[in-house]
Amino acid sequence: MDKQEQILLAALKLFVEFGFHGTPTSKIAQEAGVSNGTLFHYYKTKDELVVALYVYIKTNLSECFNISQADGETVRATFKRLYLGWMYWALENPVEFKFTQQFNSSPYQSMLSNEAIQNQTQRLISLMQEAINTRVLKPLPVELLFTLISSHLYGINEYLLASNPAAEKKDEIINQSFDILWDMIT
Repeated sequence: MDKQEQILLAALKLFVEFGFHGTPTSKIAQEAGVSNGTLFHYYKTKDELVVALYVYIKTNLSECFNISQADGETVRATFKRLYLGWMYWALENPVEFKFTQQFNSSPYQSMLSNEAIQNQTQRLISLMQEAINTRVLKPLPVELLFTLISSHLYGINEYLLASNPAAEKKDEIINQSFDILWDMIT
């Protein structure tokens, strides 16, 4: 693991534990085992570090999934595959999930570049737009559908983390929650 990744992982741990404002860069550098100068070599400000960490997590997440529709796969099957993949990723990576929640409800979100936003969402937005165009999804603005899906995913994950059901029950809840979502958007 290189120094830059050490900094990102230390920042992740500390931001989730102490929040953005409760985590000084000196503490991140110490946790990462690097000097303050090294941290500032990679990230000029703490704001830049927070945004870079979010992009790092979202990039790693998107690399886990093939967002394209596979040959012969129905739109519903594609959406379910993506939904299940994201849900299980979030449950297996609770620290990263919590950080993305913190980030999404913070002023840092407005610091994301348009390019970073587009890189993260372009394939999914295109898939959703195609499903709207072919009348599989409701003819709503794609941004609204994206928000509905994201909110549903976050809410179900929060419920599962809080209730901590047995594995079989967890799988059942996740599958039922997809069916509820699908009924809502189609």
